[in-house]
Amino acid sequence: MTGAAAGGAPGGALLVAGTASDAGKSVLTAGLCRWLAREGVRVAPFKAQNMALNSVVTADGAEIGRAQAMQAAAAGIEPEAAMNPVLLKPGSDRHSQLIVLGRPVAEVDALGYRPHKGHLLGIVLDCLADLRRRFDVVICEGAGSPTEINLRASDIANLGLARAAGLPVLVVGDIDRGGVFAALFGTLALLDRADQAHVAGWVINRFRGDPRLLEPGLRQLEGLTGRPVLGVVPWLPGLWLDAEDSLDLRSHPEPEAEHAWAAGRTGPVDTGPERLRVAVIRFPRLSNVTDLDALRAEPGVSVRLATTVDDLSDVDLVVLPGTRATVSDLAWLRRRGLAEAVVARAAAGLPVLGICGGYQMLGARIDDDVESGAGEVPGLGLLPVTTRFAADKVLGRRAGVTADGHPVTGYEIRHGRPVIGDAPGPGVRGLTTGCGDGSAGVEPFAADGVRRGGVAGTSWHGLLENDEFRRSYLAAVAAAAGRSFRPARTSFAAVRQRRLDALGDLVADHLDLPAVRALLERGAPAGLPFVPPGAP
Repeated sequence: MTGAAAGGAPGGALLVAGTASDAGKSVLTAGLCRWLAREGVRVAPFKAQNMALNSVVTADGAEIGRAQAMQAAAAGIEPEAAMNPVLLKPGSDRHSQLIVLGRPVAEVDALGYRPHKGHLLGIVLDCLADLRRRFDVVICEGAGSPTEINLRASDIANLGLARAAGLPVLVVGDIDRGGVFAALFGTLALLDRADQAHVAGWVINRFRGDPRLLEPGLRQLEGLTGRPVLGVVPWLPGLWLDAEDSLDLRSHPEPEAEHAWAAGRTGPVDTGPERLRVAVIRFPRLSNVTDLDALRAEPGVSVRLATTVDDLSDVDLVVLPGTRATVSDLAWLRRRGLAEAVVARAAAGLPVLGICGGYQMLGARIDDDVESGAGEVPGLGLLPVTTRFAADKVLGRRAGVTADGHPVTGYEIRHGRPVIGDAPGPGVRGLTTGCGDGSAGVEPFAADGVRRGGVAGTSWHGLLENDEFRRSYLAAVAAAAGRSFRPARTSFAAVRQRRLDALGDLVADHLDLPAVRALLERGAPAGLPFVPPGAP
């Protein structure tokens, strides 16, 4: 397969679209990247526009969607801003932070975003063209559904991208949701003639059972649409990998879904003395939930998502993770009684860990005129920390420090600036903090963080991916809980690589690889039939 290697000519490319969000676009894109990389092809992922609360920082300090970083890892390359030029991070049901080429540029609502689209399409096409010059193949991932007819006129991520860049399109449908044939046929039938000319084939995802049972439906779909089914990908229990945001958490595995290549286990918390029980607060705007993936990969650790006080009643560690809306999610924590439960745990000496926004909540107060505009708000008062929000965003990879005596790396994505040792302000007078004067028993924790008794916080994402630190921290949690749990010698990096290999195997074993190669080399076939009625 040639392309970028041949005198700088554009490399091959295709777009993986889906009948809906979470239909399997990210997984199929990663699997294609892994398969091609193992074939010796220089391949890169691309997603023109992503809406996600889960992001990472590239080597040069750009913020992109976590899924594109995972896909880059599948391809064996470093992630970069060009792989996800437009990122939207929701801060509420109506507003999102607009990030372009890795840097925040505006806060927009749905209508306010539309005027940006014309300018952004040029940036998107430039980034894709740049990647195609530098790589043999670019596997593009669509966003949502390509048949959102109310948004088609300003689309820059699906058929708008495919037509502008001349891309063939594979459409993936999730059979586990039911109605997959109607979803695939309807996706095509509501596109206009020019859009339909790019749709070149179908992939069915998450199939359980004997594929022979599908054969009559597959043949009818091909006859009705004039497009081939290029693969039926089986359901693979336990395949959780870098969820894009909290909406994807339902795909995390059940306890029985444990595989040799996936050392993780999760599900209902059991009460065995050897098992460590962790509850993660599921904030409405939960972000970077993949901070906890390394815990889920530890044999003997059960992780649950918590939204009620009862969810915290029998666990050994409570984690307050990152959030895109620190102040509003803190108010949610209070409304549900969870704040009081966390404070009570801390008073009893039980472990609590805050990460980024969760760390900010554990402090004495938050001054926020940027993200929420709420001004001064009392925190939980468990750590002697005041957080002040600033308009510019802290973005960067971090290294060169130790935590609990172990070298660690991580990354930061935040507007808040925690200051350790700042006295509580007027907004928190009379608040029962459990922290006394804010200084006794306080010690540094994980770079910019602080620990007091069993309560600890840090701004660093990715901290628990450091194997030696994670083992040390979990051993301390187990000791505090009186459990016989002993951390295994798990390499989280190795777990992640095995899961990426599993994605590559899914593509290699279940897709029509010669047909995929033909699309990459020659694009969508000419003369694909039009299926009425077309776009309204």
